Amino acid sequence: MASGKWSQFSLVEQLANIGSEVGRSIRWFKANDKERFESSFIRALELFELTLADNRWKGRRKEIARSKEVFCSLLTEPEFFKEIDHEFDSLNEYFLQFGIAANAKKGR
Repeated sequence: MASGKWSQFSLVEQLANIGSEVGRSIRWFKANDKERFESSFIRALELFELTLADNRWKGRRKEIARSKEVFCSLLTEPEFFKEIDHEFDSLNEYFLQFGIAANAKKGR
């Protein structure tokens, strides 16, 4: 992705892909599968960074950075959240909308 393919994706497609990794991270976190969790967590962070580095999204960086911050907080400091499952669901729902939009764009 870093070789340039990522920059060919629209913002919706980039966020949909980030959302897939976010969902995987949450799934493996809940399953207490440390190896898979770490792999998907790192991949999600890489995708966030690629998206934040994309100059086309200057006006959206705040939103992207905030979603990254929420993602990181939930998975590294879950003890600070009263209703962690609700928070996980909200984050998944946020990214699901991008997946739906990306699929609609492709005519699926």
